Amino acid sequence: MAIYTLAFDQNLLYNHLMYRKALDFLQEWKDRKSRKPLVLRGARQTGKSTLVRLFAEGNNLDLFEINFEENPDYKEIFRTNDTDSIIQILEIRFQKKVKPECTIIFLDEIQSHSPAFQTLRYFYEKHPELMIIAAGSLLDFLLEDHTFSMPVGRIEYLFLGPMTYEELLIADNQTNLLEFITTIKPGDIIPEAIHQTAMKALRTFLVLGGMPEVIKIWLEEHSFLEADRVQQSILNTFRDDFNKYKPRVNTERLQKVFSRFPAFIGKKIIYSRIDNMEKSREIEKALHLLEQARIIYRVCHSDANGVPLGAEKKERRKKGLFLDTGLLCGISGFSLKDFSDPAQIMLVNSGAVAEQFIGQHLLYMNEFYRLPELYYWTREKSQSSAEVDYLISKGAVVFPVEVK
Repeated sequence: MAIYTLAFDQNLLYNHLMYRKALDFLQEWKDRKSRKPLVLRGARQTGKSTLVRLFAEGNNLDLFEINFEENPDYKEIFRTNDTDSIIQILEIRFQKKVKPECTIIFLDEIQSHSPAFQTLRYFYEKHPELMIIAAGSLLDFLLEDHTFSMPVGRIEYLFLGPMTYEELLIADNQTNLLEFITTIKPGDIIPEAIHQTAMKALRTFLVLGGMPEVIKIWLEEHSFLEADRVQQSILNTFRDDFNKYKPRVNTERLQKVFSRFPAFIGKKIIYSRIDNMEKSREIEKALHLLEQARIIYRVCHSDANGVPLGAEKKERRKKGLFLDTGLLCGISGFSLKDFSDPAQIMLVNSGAVAEQFIGQHLLYMNEFYRLPELYYWTREKSQSSAEVDYLISKGAVVFPVEVK
């Protein structure tokens, strides 16, 4: 675990309560001469749009934000590959000049208008000096089933997950605690007072999770009731989104799979235990769509004889990982509103929540431009079953991770 370097003005960050490590990646992207249009990928409500706005504000950049869902009239502007024409119209609409050194063009909810995704290629080829960022909550649906020519080699990605425990400590102005944690070595004695402080913050994270809006309302109000309302609102937003999947899968089936998936956190996914009345093919289709929306992740078994771990993965052996610890608690029936102090919280499913906590951090621990991947190992024999919770690799070395 590395100590975070706050590249932005700290007062600005604490006012927003939303420092993200991804801001450092965006800073490096901005300063790079070989920059390409950047596409943010991640689940709904993980803070993609907020990240771009905070980055623009922290760098005093003019932000040309175009949301294709909220403002469908912009779709007509992006039905052409003539980027000069697009820039001219945007300058008229925003009443500002597009200047490479101080302008970001942000195409939000780009999955709602696939021609705009295709224009990323032409922005790179004709205006490589411009800062172009695109984002979309269901973007993977578009990337999986597109009819246009993909801008291969002309875009780059940033994969964004929920906020981390470390980012919560920074947002809560507990950077001294974070610095202490990151300098602990095996065998070090931790003073009891510091241990209790760290455990209180950890319990808070486990039940709040890392969804930025939940953390923001908690830091502003310090009310589990208000945090619970936001948490349930996010879960209901996911459910409402299922209507967008209709052409691909039965929404009633999708609702059922969504509600029952938390039972498989840290456990092998068995389709008949999700619904023994449904065909495996239909359950798989629903799981695939939830994974494409990045609401769930299925951790594959790997024989782990060496790197890369994915070379020996077994597609038929998978266990569950949800998007976020707080959402996992919320969908499992845990109610934040019944508590006023994190010290009161004792979770019946603490084993699953602990595995979720470690899993979601390991999934997004690599460079932001890498596709998130995570593996585990298991031996399934009648008299000698065994399992390693997670496997990660650094260089040529494979590390087993056991969660207790």
